Amino acid sequence: MEIRSINAMRGPNYWSVRRHKLIVMVLDLGKMEEYPSNKVDGFPDRLKALFPTMYEHRCSVGTAGGFFQRVEEGTWMGHIIEHIALEIQTLAGMDTGFGRTRGYGEEGVYNVVFSYMEEKVGRYAAKAAVKICEALIANEAYDLADDIQTMREIREEERLGPSTGSIVQEAQDRGIPWIRLNKYSLCQLGYGSNQKRIQATVTSETSNIGVEIACDKEDTKFLLEQAEVEVPKGEIIRRESGVEDACDYVGFPLVVKPISGNHGRGITVDVNSYKEAVEAFKIAKEVSRSVILEKFITGEDYRLLVINNKLVAAAKRTPAHVIGDGKSTIQELIDKVNEDPRRGYGHEKVLTMITVNELTKTIIASSGYELDTVIKKDEMLILKDTANLSTGGTAEDVTDRVHPANVFMAERISKIIDLDICGIDVMTTDISKPLSETGGAILEVNAGPGFRMHLAPTTGLPRNVAAPVIDKLFPPGSTSRIPIVAVSGTNGKTTTTRLIAHMAKMKGYRVGYTTSDGVYIQNRLLMKGDCTGPASAEFVLKDPTVNFAILESARGGLLRAGLGFKKCDIGIVTNVASDHLGLKGIHTIEQLAKVKGVIPETVLPDGTAILNADDDLVYAMRKNVDCNVALFSLDENNSHIKAMQRRGGISAIYENGYITLCRGEWKMRVIKAVNVPLTFGGKATFMIQNVLPAVITAYLYGHTLEDMKVALETFIPSPSQTPGRLNLFKFKNFQILLDYAHNPAGMRALKQFTDNLEATVKVGIIAGIGDRRKEDNIEMGSIAAEMFDEIIIRQDKRLRGKTEQELIKMLDDGIKMKDPLKKTTIIPSEKEAILHAVKHAKKGALIVLCSDVIPDALELVKKLKEEEASKLYEFSPEDIPNLN
Repeated sequence: MEIRSINAMRGPNYWSVRRHKLIVMVLDLGKMEEYPSNKVDGFPDRLKALFPTMYEHRCSVGTAGGFFQRVEEGTWMGHIIEHIALEIQTLAGMDTGFGRTRGYGEEGVYNVVFSYMEEKVGRYAAKAAVKICEALIANEAYDLADDIQTMREIREEERLGPSTGSIVQEAQDRGIPWIRLNKYSLCQLGYGSNQKRIQATVTSETSNIGVEIACDKEDTKFLLEQAEVEVPKGEIIRRESGVEDACDYVGFPLVVKPISGNHGRGITVDVNSYKEAVEAFKIAKEVSRSVILEKFITGEDYRLLVINNKLVAAAKRTPAHVIGDGKSTIQELIDKVNEDPRRGYGHEKVLTMITVNELTKTIIASSGYELDTVIKKDEMLILKDTANLSTGGTAEDVTDRVHPANVFMAERISKIIDLDICGIDVMTTDISKPLSETGGAILEVNAGPGFRMHLAPTTGLPRNVAAPVIDKLFPPGSTSRIPIVAVSGTNGKTTTTRLIAHMAKMKGYRVGYTTSDGVYIQNRLLMKGDCTGPASAEFVLKDPTVNFAILESARGGLLRAGLGFKKCDIGIVTNVASDHLGLKGIHTIEQLAKVKGVIPETVLPDGTAILNADDDLVYAMRKNVDCNVALFSLDENNSHIKAMQRRGGISAIYENGYITLCRGEWKMRVIKAVNVPLTFGGKATFMIQNVLPAVITAYLYGHTLEDMKVALETFIPSPSQTPGRLNLFKFKNFQILLDYAHNPAGMRALKQFTDNLEATVKVGIIAGIGDRRKEDNIEMGSIAAEMFDEIIIRQDKRLRGKTEQELIKMLDDGIKMKDPLKKTTIIPSEKEAILHAVKHAKKGALIVLCSDVIPDALELVKKLKEEEASKLYEFSPEDIPNLN
């Protein structure tokens, strides 16, 4: 079996609008297409033996054991690999259960689709599942434990930590979108100008000074002492020579810790001699230039969590430990503790397994023991030097037991240190009594405190400490979102996107938008190329200057990774026509419509899907949306429009020469189409179709009719506003029309326009496109034969899987089918083809250039225009190489 490709969906996608995290593996079964599971001797029994827990997989049968029933009856290996990929993720602690396997459109090739929690784990599971299946087929042994451990390790490397993850989850639960900004814990909550950022539990609103103070124990101790907060007696030193005097001043027992540091690094506790103090000083010195020796306060370790100056949780922390039974060795006791089902690898469960490292052995040795020592019954042996859950410690929620005086103290400390989120470490014998009575003290104030002990304490009530973080970042009345308009369809996407952007800019919005020629932020081109995929959408949504986003969303990105956003406010589908069929498993126009239909299905419930009522495939998309629907049509008598008007809905139509908005049956004429430059005096009907959804969008965002009229009058089809879309250059004796028409539907629309243009002769410069079907290229040749008096066949820079000769022949075949005598010239170079057409242009000629590399063609045509204007050139063969 051969894996052709593995793609990870990260947003709404062809396979599921609601399940965003999916692996899509294209798998060629090869000869195994002839061998379903019931034809491979012993396969069902070997599968059951390796995966007994798969009994829970119900599959299409709908009952436990259903999948095994399918295997015994006979099912294809792609289906089995889907279930294996899901099961090994579950065994690795990532319980995820969505999957489906469908034909790719080629014999023996399948789309194997299954959900994942961490992308790299999902990709690993895809490859591992194929290897496991092959081993089962061949009756070979397979080390499943190695795969499961590897996936656990990948998950721990890739996943958000429990603190960051809890905040992100709380944001998601409230409908706040988020983006991970790096491979660590830096995340963006919200979009554009309304975004906030978090890095673990430090937020974009956390005081930098507060963090600096908290990370400097000298400053923290000084400020707290000045504020009459109980802190241990201590001395700060920088040289080993000062250890003895500090010990004499503070007195034993001591705790020695670095001034600058966190998370327990470099700390030594219960130091009872000068020799121990010197060793502890050296350890702390590795972390910080300055070291503090403090009085070692006895009692229990508590963490008080304060968010937005309010105590929200408190926990008693106990370091990893074992309790003797008088019979077992220390190692055996550790093993017994790790058998607790609540303990797991890393952060996968409530508790973390206790590991034995050099530090553990040192601590055991300091008590006079070794790992094979049997300690007395009921003796408690501490195994770690900090109480962190990540090292095997435990936590008990004590929030409801904290004395009001200690609550007041904690909240006051958060203001003294100036931290919006802080963890205060307290040592006291009883947190239910004031520290002044127990002799307790504040040991440390932490910026970016961990939430895990509060989210999932070993005992006591879990606290949703992420909620107050989100409350602070997005208080009532604020919003995390910006308006998002998503535009899809076969043709007209880019022009519609640009027109809506123009209208939004004229209303004062700071607009970011994506197109097939680049990404624009406030009218500045920041990324060049085809930018209609999820990465480009995220680029706009991450920009803190943008408060209005228009995102052109094409088929390729949707199939490659899904959408770059989860929800939009308006989703537009311009049309669906045969284009890119035969690619990525999309073979029919109905499948293509399902791809485009993802856009309206992601519209928010109070948003609007704007659909083309003239296109039955687009109109049918209304059945799958959970939002408002508005329609547009070039025919005011369209039955769908009439029905929408009777229901009081919103529509836009072209009637009696006007671009008209309708609210119910009331008509609001915006402007005559002939007065809209984009329509070339009403001759470009397909441009009128692009204007209609833009007008509805403007209306939904509160634009007045006058606003719309002015915007439409000032949106000029030109290289600057609509590069490559009906760019007409008028030369002295001829005209050049540059357009992006790149499929049969686009060519037919262009033909309708050029049929209305006067010219002594019409010359077409066309090219075959490698990622289109043979019949599509032939059809484009046939349409060109109807459009033009003369045709020049050139070739694209990107052949996309076909040879230059193949593409030229397809077009030529199409031309000959319509007109065997049509004058046709083959000039592979686009530049030379343009220069040839210009050099031989007759007076009054119209040269139509269909190009898919717009910048290069535009640059050459503009250069020719400039040369003519300055009257500097005359064409001769030696001039051609100089026009770079």
